[in-house]
Amino acid sequence: MGNNGRVTRPASTRAARLDQVCAAAVEVARAGITEVGADDVGEHLQVLAEADRLVTHYFECRLAGYRGWRWAVTVTRVPRSRQVTVCETVLLPGPDALLAPGWLPWQERLKPGDLGPGDLLFTPHDDDRLAPGYVLSDDPAVEETAWELGLGRPRVLSREGRAETAQRWYDGEHGPSAPIAISAPAAARCGSCGFYLPLAGALRQSFGACGNFYAPDDGRVVSADHGCGAHSEALVDTAETPVDELPTVYDDSAVEAMTVNPAPGPAGSGDVDLAAAESASPTSPAAESVEPVESTDPAESAS
Repeated sequence: MGNNGRVTRPASTRAARLDQVCAAAVEVARAGITEVGADDVGEHLQVLAEADRLVTHYFECRLAGYRGWRWAVTVTRVPRSRQVTVCETVLLPGPDALLAPGWLPWQERLKPGDLGPGDLLFTPHDDDRLAPGYVLSDDPAVEETAWELGLGRPRVLSREGRAETAQRWYDGEHGPSAPIAISAPAAARCGSCGFYLPLAGALRQSFGACGNFYAPDDGRVVSADHGCGAHSEALVDTAETPVDELPTVYDDSAVEAMTVNPAPGPAGSGDVDLAAAESASPTSPAAESVEPVESTDPAESAS
């Protein structure tokens, strides 16, 4: 480095001393406000020293639409003179003044949805978001068609443009921080949904379009870790109510007891009404009460 010579310290600046003659000239300062009527000038608020024998008086502004604004009147006087004169009068915003938003170029004032039918939005030639179509953009979907000069689109998204777009989508209402994604089940992510249509190119890994008619994001670009309750695998498992099988109960008290009498026929024949005997249950008391009939046939006795 070269020799810059001797280094000198800057002269110390002292605070301006409030001139008492100028500070006392409140009515002179008030009379200097000639742009409006006397009713639009309020109370005297404060006085500040700008320099030696240079003082600014502040008055309340009562104009409609200028809440918090103040009239500022600067007065001064020549040395060894007690006559105060007005330098300038200006209307300035106070600490709590109602101010209009700061000026922005029209390109920065545009918001999504401002472009309506019939409107034209011109894109500058030096837009950083775009690059010539024949330039390698490290996007496979673009390079497949823009491999030769003159083919493909004139301009495509540049690396900066894709990064800006991806960040805007990710931080928006269709990213993982959206309220609907936070309230959805942890496993209900768009990347694993059957209605998720991945984008082409470099954004394929992180974004896709929703194709679910019933989802709130239908037809919109969503991030892979976005989610909602309309996930394709959000199946409802119907719980089967167990049914207790009761054991089979046989009511023996409903069995009717029957008495079997010999069928009418020749005396001493000993024949029994088989139909009545078969209708009686073998285990019923009526069947047990049937006593054997003695036969008088000598042949049967011999057998």
